[in-house]
Amino acid sequence: MSAAPIQPCHGKVSKVAPALPPPDATDHTGPFGIGVIDTMVGLPQDPAALYRQIRASLRDRESREDFVMPASYMFHDVPASHADGEADPVAVVLGELDRHGVDVALISLSANTEAARRALTDHPERFVGSWTCDPNRGMDGIRELVRVHEQWGVRAVSLFPHGVSPQVAIDAPQMYPIYAKCVELGLPVFVTVGVAGPRVPSMVQHVERVDQVMYDFPELVFVMRHGAEPWTDLAVKLMLKWPNLYYSTSAFSPRYYPANIIEYANTRGADRVLYGGYFPMGLSLDRIMTELPGVPLKAEVWPKFLRENAARVLGLTDAS
Repeated sequence: MSAAPIQPCHGKVSKVAPALPPPDATDHTGPFGIGVIDTMVGLPQDPAALYRQIRASLRDRESREDFVMPASYMFHDVPASHADGEADPVAVVLGELDRHGVDVALISLSANTEAARRALTDHPERFVGSWTCDPNRGMDGIRELVRVHEQWGVRAVSLFPHGVSPQVAIDAPQMYPIYAKCVELGLPVFVTVGVAGPRVPSMVQHVERVDQVMYDFPELVFVMRHGAEPWTDLAVKLMLKWPNLYYSTSAFSPRYYPANIIEYANTRGADRVLYGGYFPMGLSLDRIMTELPGVPLKAEVWPKFLRENAARVLGLTDAS
C-alpha cells in the first residue's frame, strides 16, 4: 500500500550503497507499508568540511588524526561520504531513500549548501530544509535565519550546543533569541541533547536544561535529538510535563533505542517520539532498516513514529 504524498504547506569506512531505483518509482513505502519521514538525513560531502568546526575543539590525538568522524569510537562503519568522487550527492541520497521506503527527508541547508539547495529545488516533494544556527553570532545569525526561511522555506532549526565554539548551553541567554524567533516563525527546533559523541564537554546538553527553556517558551516546539542519554528517564518525565516537547531517535541504531523511550512511545508518548536516522554521517540506511522491525513498538504506534508525528511537527500536510 502506497502512502499518500506529503506536500509542504507553503573509524572504518564502508561504501555507500549504490543508488538503485525502487520497483515503482512512485511508491516510497518501506517494509511497514508506510512512507517514512526521516528527520535526520545528510547529503554526502567531504568529512573534513563537515566536521571542521568540531575538530577544532578536539584535544586527543586519536580524535584529531585517526577518526573519520568525531565519534568514530562509537560509529565503526561510517558510510563513505563519497563512494564515487564523481557521484551526485542528491542522486546518491535519493537512491538510498527509494531503496528503503523513505518518502521525505529533513536535510540541512547549512551543510553541502549547493547540493541541498538543488535537492529542495528539484525534489520539493522528497526533501524538507532545516537551518543550523550558531548562537554565538547574535543578531547576525537571527537575520540569516529569517533570510533563509524567506528564501528557502526551511521547516526547522537545528542547534548543536556542544559543537559551536565557544559552547553554548541549551538554556543559555544566547539561545533565547533563536527560540523566540522560532516561535515567531512557527518553526520547531531540533536540539542535540545528552552526552556528546565527540570527546568534548557535555554538560551544556544536560536534559535538565530543557525544563527552563520549556517554561520560558511554552509555545516552542522542541525536539530532543541524539539520544538524551544517560538522562532518558528525565527526558520522559519532561515530555509528560511539557506538551510541546518531543524526542527523535537520530544517531541511534534501532537495536540501541533506549528501553524507556520505547515504553513511553507504546504508552503515553505515542504522539511524541519521531524517527530520525543518521545517514550518511554515522549509520547506513541498510543497517537502520534491517534493525528497525526488531523494535518492539505496538502496531498502532508505527505510523505515528515513522511518519505522522514528523508531519505534524514539521508543518506538513499528510493526506495518509
